[in-house]
Amino acid sequence: MDSDIKKLARKEFSELLSEISDPPEKLYIRGKMPDKESVLLAVVGSRKYSHYGKDACEKLISGLRGFPIVIVSGLALGIDSIAHEAAISAGLKTIAIPGSGLDWNVLYPRLNLNLAKRIVDSGGALLSEFEPDFKPTAWSFPQRNRIMAGLSRAVLIIEAEEKSGSLITARLALDYNRDVLAVPGSIFSSSSEGTNRLIKEGAAVITRSEDILRAFGFKIEENSPDKTARGYEDCSEEEKMVMKILSEPLPKDELVRKLDMPVSQANILLSAMEIKGLVEEREGLVQIA
Repeated sequence: MDSDIKKLARKEFSELLSEISDPPEKLYIRGKMPDKESVLLAVVGSRKYSHYGKDACEKLISGLRGFPIVIVSGLALGIDSIAHEAAISAGLKTIAIPGSGLDWNVLYPRLNLNLAKRIVDSGGALLSEFEPDFKPTAWSFPQRNRIMAGLSRAVLIIEAEEKSGSLITARLALDYNRDVLAVPGSIFSSSSEGTNRLIKEGAAVITRSEDILRAFGFKIEENSPDKTARGYEDCSEEEKMVMKILSEPLPKDELVRKLDMPVSQANILLSAMEIKGLVEEREGLVQIA
């Protein structure tokens, strides 16, 4: 067995995972488990994601920056991969639970091998109950879903069709008494049929990062957008002012007017913030990245 892969004993499982009705007999880990104080959020969704789903996933996770939240997902192509990438970009730890063993020669999907290595390098972890050299099968993916749900305090579904593996994870979360959160989608999109049904059945509606933070009991200042509440301590006062104004996306000219500073100075400020990845301009609107 690869020396970087370690076997966890049952006593080393998290309390949440240990309490489910069908915990794994063993777990293999590559990387490092998060601190006990961390809150784990599973994020899952469609492999056939839309631009809307990708944007929603990235924006919601980026809005968790600075909080002790760990993103859990399944390393699959689509929303899973986007969730892992967004977590790394936001400086959050992330845990991937593939449907295969953790040996680099069998890790699945092969297209995400480099992503898996970056997850470990960024302080996150890969977990699997399967032997390190186990190759994925049709049944190993739904089986690993229970670990994702069991580890996490809540499961967030972003785009899921009516018959989707993500809905299996949502059902397991309910069985384990976890919160189920869902991002509403277009009524014209088959990729949102599953999430919209979950909302009808009582899943919490998530439209902002702030909704997730409140679901976990974090205190957010009522009059501050969730971005500024998470503390961009290294931002200048001018940058913090921009973040506060951008509680909702604004046309650039309106934002400049609200900043009440010379246009040239405002343009330099916004350009610098865009380079830092704090804001972005899309479809004529400036918004928090």
